[in-house]
Amino acid sequence: MTDIQDIFKKANVAVITGGASGIGFAAAKFFARLGMSVAIADLGRDRLAAARAELEAIAGVDQIMVVETDVAHKEQLEALERAVLQHFGRVHVLMNNAGIGPETSIFSPQAGWDNILGVNLMGVINGTRVFGPGMLAHGKPGLIINTGSKQGITTPPGNPAYNVSKAGVKVFTEALQHELRNTPGAKIAAHLLIPGFVFTGLTKGDRQEKPAGAWTPEQTVDFMVESIKRGDFYILCPDNDVQRPTDERRMLWAAGDIIENRPPLSRWHPDYADKFKAFLEKKD
Repeated sequence: MTDIQDIFKKANVAVITGGASGIGFAAAKFFARLGMSVAIADLGRDRLAAARAELEAIAGVDQIMVVETDVAHKEQLEALERAVLQHFGRVHVLMNNAGIGPETSIFSPQAGWDNILGVNLMGVINGTRVFGPGMLAHGKPGLIINTGSKQGITTPPGNPAYNVSKAGVKVFTEALQHELRNTPGAKIAAHLLIPGFVFTGLTKGDRQEKPAGAWTPEQTVDFMVESIKRGDFYILCPDNDVQRPTDERRMLWAAGDIIENRPPLSRWHPDYADKFKAFLEKKD
């Protein structure tokens, strides 16, 4: 179990990609209120400037840095690490959170696939591989938090590039935690954040107000912190519409496609609609 009192504390350093909005920005504000030094990486100078101003109002100018970074490019993540180490000395929390979700289909243009896989998957892989060795080397307790998605587990029809990217984040983070816990002397742990329906720039579409079913980014971060306190690796977030038992049923059904030799994505197959409904409503 992770003792976050040794990690989420004054003078420690958090780096958050996709940190200028949504869940990443909510996490940045949470860490800043604890007195931590915070570096956020994102795209868009205006968004970064606005985020910097709000964070500096919480923690002070010296505790905040922003770096425009495209996480799809490893060399930019390497430049980010150099800047953070020069400014703050070391990193205790890495949150690989940057994500995009433009619609794709199996045969949609290559650029959409490249963009999603570059940001959502390779951004997490390269972020971990760039920052992780230094985090291990300084010997202090720390965390790597990777933002996945329920879509990477149940893989619903639509936007296959996004599903593939988030499925990859799950597999990578599981392998990361396995390696960390089997590395002698390692004081770094990994966690997989699996948000529910959160009202962010990625999900809002044309809506200006939060739907009743969605959580705020702040609720998601609060749940994340409580889950880490409990020692949860899989931080499976509910929302105002879907509670954990429903998520568990959906995930069990998805795994059952292999075990029961059903058609792929049988949850959305007309021949299995009634069977899935009964399975979802089943009381153990």
